[in-house]
Order: sequence, then C-alpha cells, then structure tokens
Amino acid sequence: MAKIAYTLLCHKDPQGVIAQARRLTAAGDYVAIHFDRRAPTEAYQAIRAALADNPSVVFAARRIRCGWGEWSLVAASLHAVRAAETAFPDATHFFMLSGDCMPIKTAEFIHDRLDREDVDYIESFDFFDSDWIKTGMRAERLTYRHVFNERTQKWLFYQSFEWQKRLGLARAIPADLRIMIGSQWWCLRRRTIEALLEFCRTRPDVMRFFRTTWIPDETFFQTLVRHLVPEGEIRTRTPTFLIFTDYGMPAAFYNDQHDMLLAQDFFFARKISPEAQDLKARLGDLYGQTGVSFGITGEGKKVHGFLTSRGREGRRFAPRFWEAEGGIGQNRTLLLVACKKWHVAKRLAAAIRAHSDIPALDYLFTEEATALPDLGGIETTLAKRSRHRRSLLRMLFDHFGTDRMAICLDTADFDLIRDFYGDRATVRLLEIQCDFSDDYLKGHAQRVGLAGPATRPETMEALLPTVRFDVRFESDRIRDADLPKTFHLRERASAEENAVSLARFLAIPAETARAIAATDHLFAD
Repeated sequence: MAKIAYTLLCHKDPQGVIAQARRLTAAGDYVAIHFDRRAPTEAYQAIRAALADNPSVVFAARRIRCGWGEWSLVAASLHAVRAAETAFPDATHFFMLSGDCMPIKTAEFIHDRLDREDVDYIESFDFFDSDWIKTGMRAERLTYRHVFNERTQKWLFYQSFEWQKRLGLARAIPADLRIMIGSQWWCLRRRTIEALLEFCRTRPDVMRFFRTTWIPDETFFQTLVRHLVPEGEIRTRTPTFLIFTDYGMPAAFYNDQHDMLLAQDFFFARKISPEAQDLKARLGDLYGQTGVSFGITGEGKKVHGFLTSRGREGRRFAPRFWEAEGGIGQNRTLLLVACKKWHVAKRLAAAIRAHSDIPALDYLFTEEATALPDLGGIETTLAKRSRHRRSLLRMLFDHFGTDRMAICLDTADFDLIRDFYGDRATVRLLEIQCDFSDDYLKGHAQRVGLAGPATRPETMEALLPTVRFDVRFESDRIRDADLPKTFHLRERASAEENAVSLARFLAIPAETARAIAATDHLFAD
C-alpha cells in the first residue's frame, strides 16, 4: 500500500503548519518540513517544539531564504526531499505541498489511486513548443544567467540581462536535456526520487545551469523527471488543483467552494484563503475519514472562470466587486505622465489639479504612500494595485465622476504603459524629458540601492556612465515603441513650446496649458 512522504514548503502560519503535519501523519503518512529562513526564528522553533515527539515528521537539514523565481525554491525543495528520503525508507511516494494547500480527498482515496498505477504525477510540457508560458521571458529564462531577483532587484535584474545580450553572452542548454516546464506541485515515486537525487550528485554541470535559470521551480524537476523516467510512466498533470487568475496569480478558494473542490479530480487544492476558516476546518477533517464517496466532475476551472467573470450575488465565490469588469472603460481617457524625476511629475500633477478639473494622481503604482480614496481594500498595497490595475483605475474614474484622469508613472514602468495601451480606453502618453546632472544620478544610484553614503568616489565615477545609460535606455524604449498619441515635455524647451504639448495631451484650452507650463520651478531639483 502507498505510503506518502509529504514535503511541505512553508513560510508563515506556524499553527497551520503544525495542524497540517499532525493531520497527515495521523493517517499513517510522513511529513518533511522546510520553513523559509526569512520567517521569524521563533515561528520555526514553535513548529519544531510542537512536533518534536512526532516520529513521522522530519525537518530539512538546512533552511534557505527563498525568493520567487530564484533557485532558492528548488534548493529548499531538494533539502526537504533529501531529509524525507533518508528518514522514511518505507515511503513509496513523495508529494510536494505548500503551506496553503489542503486535502480535497481522503488518505484512503489517495492511497488507493496511487496503488492503482505505477506512475509519477508531474506537469512536463515542452518548454519551447508548448504555450505554458503566457507572458514575459521565454527562451531568455534559460539562455542567459539570472543572478538577481526580478522582484526585489529589478534594475539589476534587467541591467544584467541587457548587458549579457549586448555582449553576446548567451549560453548553451545542456545537450542531453529536453527542457520541460510545468507546475512545481508534483507526486513522484521513490525510485524516481532516488534517481533524481543521484543525478544531482553526478551532474554538477546541470546543477550549475539551473542555478542561474529564471523561475527554475517550473523547469528543474519537470525536466529531470522526463529525462530519467520513460514517458509512459509519467502522467503529465499536477495532483494539486489550482487556478490562475488573468494576472498570473493563484486564485484563492473560499467557504462556499467546498463541494466544488471535492468534485475535482485532484488530491489537494491550492490555495485556501486565510479568511475561509470553515472551509479549512471541513477539509482538515476530511483527510482521515474512511468510506467517503466522491462524485468527480472535474468542471472546476470552467465554473470558476464563468462565475468570476459574471459574479454571483451574496456568495463569496463571486469576484470581489472590483473584479466585476476587466477594462478601464471604452469611453474614458487615461493620461499617462511618464517621468524619471518623480518630483517633476508631481509638480506637474499638482498644477493640472490646480488649473483644470482633471484628477491627477501621483505614482500610485510605485509609492505606497500615494493618497487614494477608500476603494474597499484594493488600494491598500502596491501588490493589490498592480495586480488589479485596470480595475483600480476604473474605480478611480467612478470615484471622481470623470471620463478623463491623469496618473504618474516611472519611465521604467514600460510594461504598465504597454498594458494600458492594450485597453479599450483612449490612452495618451506625456513623457517629461529632464536633464540629469551627475549629482542627481549619484542620488538616484543611492535611492535604488546601487550605492550608499560610504561608496568610494572612484566607484561612483565608474558607476555613473551605466546609470546614465540606463535612464537614457528607458526613454529610448518608449520612443522606439512608437505608441500613438504620445507627447513630450522638455526641460530645455520654452514654456510656450511645452504649453502646445500640454494643450494637445490634456485637451485643454491654450491659455490653461500656458498656466500649467509656467509653473514655478517645474524642473528644479
């Protein structure tokens, strides 16, 4: 009979981790835990203390600081798998879970299903021929080295990428590997895990390659399993039910989705909302039950897509109200003010508000402190604003009761600019082209973390040409995109010349545009 070693990757909610470990081991299975080193030490110690007397729980020998898109997620997974493989010699299967997963089938059902077929469950689609990647980098994930984190070190990430392209530093993929891609949540047989760990020990070249690929948790296990296991012994599917939103984020499940989840042909579901306490309790009780019959229909993704696109009054399965529509609005005009010098764009926005009835907002997608009205919670964090950006703007249009609105963006936010141009709304862009002194660029380097107060003068002088090039590159990228309805405000132009651009950009009388263009110290640092 199947005996599962669950490898649990988690970074929060110690009480939830403890409950999950006790629940899974009570049914006769095992658990190996990796708790993110970024999490508080006291939380980790609480988990260890609570599970110290449970012989079916083991901890990864090393805790890794995990970051999205990094090798660290694979390294953490390998540490947990190694711990489980050593500690539980009678485990027949190894099942990767996150702290947000909950069972949607009983242990009895899962063991029976695993006993029926001698196969591995892992998504493994061809990296180049499939359409698994919807947006962003594709081949570049593999052919260039990525040592910086795109989310926390954005400038360094893209600067490193651009320089590798310019210098022709593309690398070859290991010749004997067919790169595959898929979900990081899988269930593998013991002999597959043993072969995979042996491969890791004997192929340092492959390990070096994957350490500097981008988002390797979607390619590492998927590629190696397909390399080591005959295709007929692989079921190209994840055993964990998950749905991605239009923004590429995992959708959360809520209390009224219990019956829908149990009807899916999966073993676990990810991810359960922290608010769904009733759902968590019911699913938590489920795993240890026996004799439960499941009517599997497998329609979950279609139903979820149908309901979240239309809504269902009075029930949480409907979308939050800000997700009711996906666009800004066909009869609205969004005015984008792109400027590297935030204080210049903010002065212009203040002048627009003072001299016209057009609402003008500061850097709402870059600065957490940007003043926004209460919009039901969507405005509270930068992550929410970015994830629901079009819905946020639609709500702001509604709040101000207008069909024209201006927002400020950094010139680095090119993806946002392109995204907004893809909306059905009318979009206009005003790029403010400023002069950049060495003193300003030094300050900019410090603000983005490239330098500090103690940086040596010779180091700063060597850094300045690269920083200047990066600023110029952002402007050139906007120009080369040849976006329609693009206007320019230039520091070296006269107020009269800038007024002409403002009048056309804002669709306001020339006299009003001249008043805005004549704003005192508009370009002053």
